[in-house]
Amino acid sequence: MTRLGIRLTLAAMAALALSSPALSVRAPSVASQPAPQQGGRGGRGGPPPAPRAGAPVDLTGNWVSVVTEDWRWRMLTPAKGDAPGIPLNAEGIKVTSAWDLAKDNATGNQCKAFGAGGIMRIPTRLRISWQDDATLKIETDAGTQTRLLRFYGAVPPRPTGEPSLQGFSVASWHVRNTGTPLLAAPGERGRGNGPRPKGSLKVVTTNLRAGYTRKNGIPYSDRTGLTEYFDRHEDFGSEWFTVMTVVDDATYYVSPFVTTTHFKKEPDGSKWHPQPCETMPPTVDVIAKGQGGD
Repeated sequence: MTRLGIRLTLAAMAALALSSPALSVRAPSVASQPAPQQGGRGGRGGPPPAPRAGAPVDLTGNWVSVVTEDWRWRMLTPAKGDAPGIPLNAEGIKVTSAWDLAKDNATGNQCKAFGAGGIMRIPTRLRISWQDDATLKIETDAGTQTRLLRFYGAVPPRPTGEPSLQGFSVASWHVRNTGTPLLAAPGERGRGNGPRPKGSLKVVTTNLRAGYTRKNGIPYSDRTGLTEYFDRHEDFGSEWFTVMTVVDDATYYVSPFVTTTHFKKEPDGSKWHPQPCETMPPTVDVIAKGQGGD
C-alpha cells in the first residue's frame, strides 16, 4: 500500500469500534416508510436539530475516487475467479467461478456491480447533496446511480419490502473514534454550548438485491447487511473523505469483507459525466497468481 493509502486508511480504521456489522434484515418500501427525522430548530427545551442542521461533518460537494490500492481489480476488469484477499466460502468461490459477463448483459443485469455493495469501489465521481433536511443523497456518474441515506433518529423503521439495487439505508451521526450517537437532547449539542464534536456518518443498508463487490462477479446475496463509516479529513493540502465498507454476508463469505475507499474533493462539477452501467470484458484470460493487491 502506498503512503497515501496508509495515511488515509488510518483515518477510517477507528470506525471499527463504532458497532458490529449490520444485521441481515429487509427494509421498507418507500410507501411504507415512516417519515425521516425532520427535527426542529434546536432551541433549549425543544426538539433536537434536524440531521442537516446538526451535522458534525459536511460531506456535500463534488468528489472523485482516488485509487490507492487494489488498482488492477478496480481500474480493470479482473479475470473470472480472480479474487485474492476476499474471504469467500465454498459457495462464494463456486458462484464467482461461474460468472458470465455476456449472460449478465443479455439478461439486463449490467448493473450488478453498481449496487450499494460495490459502487463505492468503482472508480467514479460522486455528487453529494441534501435532498431534504433528513435525507442525504449520493449520486454517482459511473452507472448513474443514486443512493438515499435517511436519518430516522433513535428508532429506525423495521424493515419490510422488496429488495433493490441500492437497498434501504439508515444513516446516523456518531462522535468520531468513540461511536457515541449524536442524538442531541435539549440543552446539549448544537445549541451554542461549545464547539460541535468531530463526527462520522454511519450508514446501515439492508434490503439489497444480489450484486457484486467486484466487477468480475464476486457475489453478495440479498441477505447482505452493509455497514459504512464516512470520515472527512484534510491531508496533503486537500480535502478528503474515507469510507470504510463492511459487507456482512454469510451466504458467500466466511467473515465480513472490509475495504476502505478514498475520495478527494473537487472544486466544482465540471468533470461530472454520467455513464450507464457497463463492465468491460476481462483484460486477461487467465487468473493472475502470486500478485498482491497493494
